[in-house]
Amino acid sequence: MSSNAGAERSGRPSGRRLAAVVHADIVGYSRLIGQNDIGTLERLRTLRRDLIDPAIAEHGGRIVNTAGDSLLMVFESADGAVRFAVGVQQQVPVRDGAPPDGAIRFRIGINVGDVIPDGMDVHGDVVNVAARLQAECPPGGICVSRAVRDHIRGRLDVLFEPLGALTLRNIAEPVEAFVLSSQAPAVPKSEEHGAGEALPLPDKPSIAVLAFTNMSGDPEQEYFSDGIADDIITELSRSRSLFVIARNSSFTYKGRAVDIKQVARELGVRYLLEGSVRRSGGRVRVTAQLIDAETGNHIWAERYDRALEDVFAVQDEITNAIVTAIRPAVADAEFQRALRKPPESLGALEAYLRGQWHYGQKTPADHERAKQFFQRAAAIDANFSPPCVALARAYLDDAAAFGTRSLEEAADLSAGWARKAIAIDAEDADARAVLAFTALAAGDAEEAHQQMALARASNPNSPLVILIEAHVLLFTGQPVQARHGLTAYLRVDPRGPDSFWVMHQLTISYYFERDYDRSVETGRRALARRPEASGTYRWLAAALGQLGRTEEARAALHKAVELLPRAFEFYTRRRPPWHRPEDYEHMLEGLRKAGWQG
Repeated sequence: MSSNAGAERSGRPSGRRLAAVVHADIVGYSRLIGQNDIGTLERLRTLRRDLIDPAIAEHGGRIVNTAGDSLLMVFESADGAVRFAVGVQQQVPVRDGAPPDGAIRFRIGINVGDVIPDGMDVHGDVVNVAARLQAECPPGGICVSRAVRDHIRGRLDVLFEPLGALTLRNIAEPVEAFVLSSQAPAVPKSEEHGAGEALPLPDKPSIAVLAFTNMSGDPEQEYFSDGIADDIITELSRSRSLFVIARNSSFTYKGRAVDIKQVARELGVRYLLEGSVRRSGGRVRVTAQLIDAETGNHIWAERYDRALEDVFAVQDEITNAIVTAIRPAVADAEFQRALRKPPESLGALEAYLRGQWHYGQKTPADHERAKQFFQRAAAIDANFSPPCVALARAYLDDAAAFGTRSLEEAADLSAGWARKAIAIDAEDADARAVLAFTALAAGDAEEAHQQMALARASNPNSPLVILIEAHVLLFTGQPVQARHGLTAYLRVDPRGPDSFWVMHQLTISYYFERDYDRSVETGRRALARRPEASGTYRWLAAALGQLGRTEEARAALHKAVELLPRAFEFYTRRRPPWHRPEDYEHMLEGLRKAGWQG
């Protein structure tokens, strides 16, 4: 299921996370112990060692509690939990080999939802429901909640026998439950009869969007579920950093029982997005999950509940929310993959991702290291535009953040790399956005707005486009509009590599509005993420100076100068071209009140 970061994005209460919970009990444990305690315990140890524990590890789970005759386990995905349960129930009779009256048999209950971690243990209603469901199973059976059924239906070739809505002990609401046949195969039939040939992975992150399942019980609603998936494919295809499988290929799996890893092999992709749509009355619920097919783990998951007043407006809103969330999730997964490789073996994408990490640290040494990785990536693949965009940003920072180049030299280098990216890919929205940044850095606000319009036309959902547009708005006298984009970015990716920069820009936006208290509050939050940020200390000093908090203001001013004296000098000795005269004088006014003698 989703990571903790995904839980934070989805708005779950702090400390909770999504997991599949498996509760397994031994049928007639007391009777078996009474018949032969030593022999029964030895058989159980053997089953644990040779079958159960390896299966738990294989399918991404762990044991969180044991109590003699039962095991409580959590898995990262419902797929993994069900594969584990089906495989174990099929193998236990074979491995145990005891006569029926003394055989070890398990009942297994599976539920999925939010769990509350407590050390190595977990708690919550999802755990209690799993325990109650196992009691409803026949010996050797698997009982799942509807939530589990909804997650795995259409992906695993298993049979569901409905038990109806069960009233379970100490559970407030009835739970709709299903029994899975222990003889149902745990892999799709396509694998039994020979799967299609595996396609090689492309040299950039690759994704297929499967047709969303219509769970409304109304065939007429099929157009809505297909429309959601179709729109996501269209929007993702606008990103030149992703390889996206066309609709005609990904929709061939519609309505079929499929295995995620097999689909990924046949389509030649690393990530799969799947989901479901349920309409009821005037509301619609859309769920989506992004899966790393290599591991089978969910790296992002979300649910969207909306009132269905305007079908197309809701479809557009949900599509944009999903597309905006997918990119940082994929980028983080790819970065973690790149970190595991030694520098000398990095490809273009991996070198670029390593450079992005160093760039996000915002220290002089890391900044130089980032440029080295970006240059290596550009040299390895001359047709790969993202490292060119990254170099364009980095050269601007030479002047604006670190004071190691003149602004004119930095702007020329930045514009050159951005144009090189556009020569490689005319639709590279991020390169257009950096050109807008460069134009603003030269004081040409009109050109900056024109380039931003081109960037938005190419890809309005690009995080970099959103961030740079907010920067352009901020320094052209529109701090409120800028803040809309900044806060939207933080909702989608609150802990991403650019989240500090967003907080820094928010600090400035409040200062420009003369809301100095909120500027101070936001500036301190930004510094909590990056304590060595000279520029944020400069704005913090100005805001504190405006508030008359002289002692605090002097301390912040001292840090701003001490950390990066050349950058502080750059911003104060003369007006940076992107500052409006009135904004520049406003900043200096606060710094003078903080004790600056310039």
